[in-house]
Amino acid sequence: MAFNPEDFRASTAYTSGFVAQTSTTAGIDDLEDPNLPIFRVEHVQLQFPIASDFVAAQVANNVIVLALASGRLLRIDLYNPADIDDIDLPRKASEVGSIRKLFLDPTASHLLISTTQGENFYLHQSSHKVKQLAKLKGIYIESVAWNPALPSASTREILIGSQSGAVYEIFIEPTEETYKRDERYMKQVYRMSEAQPISGLFVELVPGLPDMRRVVMTTPTKMLHFVGRVARHGSSDATSIFSRYFEAELPTFQENVGSTYSMLSISPESEDDVDPERIYAWSHGAGLSYGKLFSAPVTAELGDLVFKESKILPITALPQGGKEITSVALTYYHILVMCKGVLYAVNRFDESIVFQDFIGTDDSKILGIRADPKCNTFWVFTNDTIFEIVLKDEQRDVWKIMLKQNLFDLAMRFASNPRQKDQVSIASGDYLAAQKKYLEAAGVWGKSTKPFEEVCLIFLENGEHTALRKYLLTKLNSLPKTFVMQRIIVATWLVEVFMTALNTLDDRLSAKTETSGDQVQNTTSQLDTVRDEYYDFVNRYKNELDKKTTYEVISSHGRETELLYFASAIKDWNYVLNYWVQRENWREALTVLKKQTEPEIFYKYASVLMANAAVETVDILTRQANLDPIKLIPALLNYNEKADSVPISDNQAIKYLSHAIDRLGSTEPAIHNTLLSLLAASKSKSEVQLLAFLRQHEANPHYSADFALRICIKHERVQGAVHIYTHMEKYQEAVNLALRHGDTELASIIANRTEDDPALMKQLWLSIAKTVIKQSGGAIKPALEVLNECKLLKIEDLIPFFPDFVIIDDFKEQICAALEEYSYKIDRLKKEMDDSAKTADHIRHEIELLDRRYAIIEPGERCYVCQDPLLAKQFFVFPCQHAFHTDCLAGTVKTGGAGIKTKIEGLEKAIEAAGPGVRREKYVEEFDSLVAAACVLCSDFAIRLISEPFVTAGDNIGEWAV
Repeated sequence: MAFNPEDFRASTAYTSGFVAQTSTTAGIDDLEDPNLPIFRVEHVQLQFPIASDFVAAQVANNVIVLALASGRLLRIDLYNPADIDDIDLPRKASEVGSIRKLFLDPTASHLLISTTQGENFYLHQSSHKVKQLAKLKGIYIESVAWNPALPSASTREILIGSQSGAVYEIFIEPTEETYKRDERYMKQVYRMSEAQPISGLFVELVPGLPDMRRVVMTTPTKMLHFVGRVARHGSSDATSIFSRYFEAELPTFQENVGSTYSMLSISPESEDDVDPERIYAWSHGAGLSYGKLFSAPVTAELGDLVFKESKILPITALPQGGKEITSVALTYYHILVMCKGVLYAVNRFDESIVFQDFIGTDDSKILGIRADPKCNTFWVFTNDTIFEIVLKDEQRDVWKIMLKQNLFDLAMRFASNPRQKDQVSIASGDYLAAQKKYLEAAGVWGKSTKPFEEVCLIFLENGEHTALRKYLLTKLNSLPKTFVMQRIIVATWLVEVFMTALNTLDDRLSAKTETSGDQVQNTTSQLDTVRDEYYDFVNRYKNELDKKTTYEVISSHGRETELLYFASAIKDWNYVLNYWVQRENWREALTVLKKQTEPEIFYKYASVLMANAAVETVDILTRQANLDPIKLIPALLNYNEKADSVPISDNQAIKYLSHAIDRLGSTEPAIHNTLLSLLAASKSKSEVQLLAFLRQHEANPHYSADFALRICIKHERVQGAVHIYTHMEKYQEAVNLALRHGDTELASIIANRTEDDPALMKQLWLSIAKTVIKQSGGAIKPALEVLNECKLLKIEDLIPFFPDFVIIDDFKEQICAALEEYSYKIDRLKKEMDDSAKTADHIRHEIELLDRRYAIIEPGERCYVCQDPLLAKQFFVFPCQHAFHTDCLAGTVKTGGAGIKTKIEGLEKAIEAAGPGVRREKYVEEFDSLVAAACVLCSDFAIRLISEPFVTAGDNIGEWAV
């Protein structure tokens, strides 16, 4: 069927209508235009090729179903209005009657059709074929409660209310089989005691209880509320789930005056998680009952709660009072009522009429208001026209109504912009202050723009200092970060308020004005609470407080604990440490120091803390890896002056310096020199730790050797000084120092270290021997022990050191041994002289034979370089029998290096230039000795040429071809 989609929802206003002025709270200035309507009615112009004689209409999920008087059905998808399904009933209207009512489920998947002759039909969204429901024959359907699971493939379990007052449960599952019915089962599950039509039915799940159902049922005179458990069965079962439900549950009911147009309407599902309950509205003769469908408690009393909290909108409240309500629908916040051709929108919170519009004058032609529960759209159908009720900012004025009723929490929830929320806060605070609830008012006013000075004066005049404190805290939290000065002023005032409150509570405890233990405990609890609030305030707003001003305020109240807490919060550790140091509370000072990471703090307070709590201070210092040990040297030296009697193992200065070197890896000479000086200056006689330090760093010392030597000599650390001398290779000084202090054993050890230099070693031992002989008064035994230790010394070396009166008999054995040794050496020298004379004679003889040596050249022998006959030119023959032409040999030797080449070429030129005579013979002799020094094939010369290539650039490469 041809259809113009642009004509379907043409936005041409049907009537101008009027907007009822909602009641407003005095002094509230709206941001919105008060003349802008929340509701408007738009006429939907339809252009059909047939007469638009509608007898029933439904809408769901953006699908409109219209029933024509001829028995035809029009199914229109609003997303694609150009496609209209034109569907006929399977039988003529004269056989089954005309369509009286349509029932469309919220998903627009299932449609039930009831006729004037009690025939009922079913149509699925995927089909164009209407099927008759034989089991429902003769039942005039008045209402349907669709399954809350919102199925699409089948209806599952639904309830049907009849005109006779009976309720049926039916399960419809579409099928394509010709002889199989769509109704899986149908059963009557309930019947009213009076034969009244079931004008409304609604079923919903109880949240959190899958087997629990709420059923709401209405008749023209009664509304019933059921809540109970349904039977369980599998998906393939075809049994009723409500058969026992109505038998086991007694309903809660409400009665009222009957009406011809009784109906039940349920609001769309709430989008508000705070207030999730849906709203019901039941029209009856007295007007309209409406209220929340509470979801708890899930007991029989739930219905009583629903009816107790319900309200009634009497018909007389409408401008057309006295006329019956013909149709009702619910939005989220309003009730749409049709009465004598007039459409009303009533705010359900205060029952004010916010909109009314004339639809028509003939009620018989108005089919009523229809709501699309899935899309939250609303429509009015007449027998020839469709109107859409368009909502714009529906909740706009709800906050005003809540505010007028002093429902401030709800007003705040519905306020849509900061200005509205501010007005709600001001009004809420004013209300609470009027009720003397100053503490609650403080929290509300603090978030509003109510004049600051006005609020503060109210609290001060009424002596509400606690409320003032809460207000200031709330205001400080709400002030923008850009309001720097305001935030500083409020924060500073809060410090004063906190200090005053703490002093007041302390004074109350000190004066013991409380007569009971409970009062004392209560005051103590208040004191702890205020102090905790202060701590939280400081932690949150420390950046808003001026340090100097805050110190002055807190100090003026004498609040030591709070003062230190503030200083700690802003990390003014210098102030905190200085505070405890001045009071000589070293334990607290060290506690603060443990929390520090700023090096300057450690440098500043190290001296005083080392002087008074050295062990604890050093423990803290050793845990800091970011300190410069050099800057701590003054503090360590200052401590060492007062700890001169402390053993080295307990000396904290030595402990820290050792840590700096061993753990921190410090290589600063100042650190090493300081530690060395402390070890040397110690009053301990042992040099174990000093020597350990020197030996540990002897491979790569970072201390000054001269400084270390002076310190060791100054404090008579002989072993340390000797070690340093030895490291400096000043062995004579080391031995002399050891001997001056009478330590011959140490001197002997040093002397033995020079065994690589026998002369020096002998000299050192002579010094030792001289000292030993001198110290022993010329005794023989010590001198002999020296001789035994050093084999380089002889008795004759020691004799000059003995006094003149020493009897030689005491050295008889040593002198005899020395003479025997000398005799042996003389005999050995004689033998060596004889051997040398024989060798000289042999060499002389060989030289004589060399002058008569010759070599035999065979005929045809060739030069080993050029391969030409050897006798063709001057040549050289070597003992190895290799022979070379002189020029070939010279050319070969020239390849041995640039230096020798230059030298040979110079001699060749000199020979050519010199005439016959001695000079030329000298050049020739020098040339021969240089060229014929060795055979170029057998000597080292050949070895040096091993890296030369066999084939050079000057050779004929073809000769080497294989």
